Amino acid sequence: GDYLTLSEKLDSISNFKSLNGITQAKAWTPITPDAHHDWINQRDDSFEEFFLLGQKDTNDADKIYEAYSSGIKTNRDFWCYNSSRAHLEHNIRRMIYFYNSEVDRYIEAKNTDPTVLAENIINTDPTKFSWTRETKQDLARKTKRDFRPEGITLGHYRPFFKTWVYFNRHFNNCIYQMYKIFPEPEIQNLVICLTGRGATKEFSTLISNTLPDLEMISKGQCFPLYLYEKAEEGTPEDDLFAGTRKTNSKDGYIRRDGISDTGLAHFQKAYPGETLTKEDLFYYIYGLLHSPDYRSRYADNLSKELPRIPAVKGIQTFRAFSQAGRRLADLHLHYESADKYPVTLDTGKLPPKKLTPEHFRVTKMKFGKTKDPATGKTLADKTVIHYNPHITLRNIPLEAYHYIVNGKPAIEWVMERQSVTTDKSSQITNDANHFAHETKQNPRYPLDLLQQIITVSLETMKVVDGLPGLNI
Repeated sequence: GDYLTLSEKLDSISNFKSLNGITQAKAWTPITPDAHHDWINQRDDSFEEFFLLGQKDTNDADKIYEAYSSGIKTNRDFWCYNSSRAHLEHNIRRMIYFYNSEVDRYIEAKNTDPTVLAENIINTDPTKFSWTRETKQDLARKTKRDFRPEGITLGHYRPFFKTWVYFNRHFNNCIYQMYKIFPEPEIQNLVICLTGRGATKEFSTLISNTLPDLEMISKGQCFPLYLYEKAEEGTPEDDLFAGTRKTNSKDGYIRRDGISDTGLAHFQKAYPGETLTKEDLFYYIYGLLHSPDYRSRYADNLSKELPRIPAVKGIQTFRAFSQAGRRLADLHLHYESADKYPVTLDTGKLPPKKLTPEHFRVTKMKFGKTKDPATGKTLADKTVIHYNPHITLRNIPLEAYHYIVNGKPAIEWVMERQSVTTDKSSQITNDANHFAHETKQNPRYPLDLLQQIITVSLETMKVVDGLPGLNI
């Protein structure tokens, strides 16, 4: 039975005594796998009629994106991410210094004993370095590495949490195609990141204008507005990408549209006589992927494959989704500029005007507590957040928790990430207050951000609740 507790399910099985008991009670439910070999949570076959958003294991031209990418995977997050740019650089420099010293030690050992294997002599102290298959292979090749200051850039680590990252193909486990999307810190781009295959969280999506981590959205697949490649001398103007390329001479890169001409043509054909641009389609996709109708109707498809994008009936409906996508993008990209939601700030006996920068330091936010009148159990009171010993936020609207992204409310992502944590293996501390002081020059940034995300959450749900039905 659906929604039974564990004990109820076990009792039900025990009562049958044996497999024969289930057969005699005619309690079996026959299951026939579908064409996709799904036994349960079977896909809606009408999904196949829609246009592929993207697919790498096919040469099928009928897809909106020819190229897209996973978010970066470092396999050494505490080394490669930090809220302090200065601390990040220090950690990376000492990591590379140690790695290079291990190369020297290996070379010396190899000169003494040519049969020695690199993996048998390396120092595996996790406070010195985090070894992966790739770095072990580099060591075995006697390859040294240099620190590259241009690799330090802003990254989007988790929803509504930007931080400093060392973006480097040698010390990130996988950078995938991100070097074509965010090749340099100064180059601007937008990516729609969505839940990838293998994720254990329900489908969600979030737009970003900075380098996304693989788990910013679980197993995230990222679809860019633009793609970039290095400009080379003598590149012909009338080559394969003529008409879709633009040269960014300042940064020395050639830019082309992420959305294919084929993808745009498909949607233009659906609305004859209408002028549609690739930007219109980009934001249409972002709006549509927030549609509760779309997500619920195709939930089983979205848990197993990348989205397919239908052309809704009527240009007005298309434009409604596209405009909603632009509004959502504005909310989600510029969340640090949103109005602070007017919660009640309880500062105890200390008047708000007497708060000093140190009073805004945060280590771990916590919900308030309340008693369940029926059971007497202690429950979380989500209308209250204890920011720190000096500041408590009260009268937080519960509707703000309805905006779920990457498995939990956006508010709870802020609570989790605006904190101080120390990694047990590397002993590296990541203190979110450093970002507030060093990058934002605003000691109350974590508090402001929490109030801003309350506003963003409420406004997001207004847009989502106002989306048109999925008429396809």
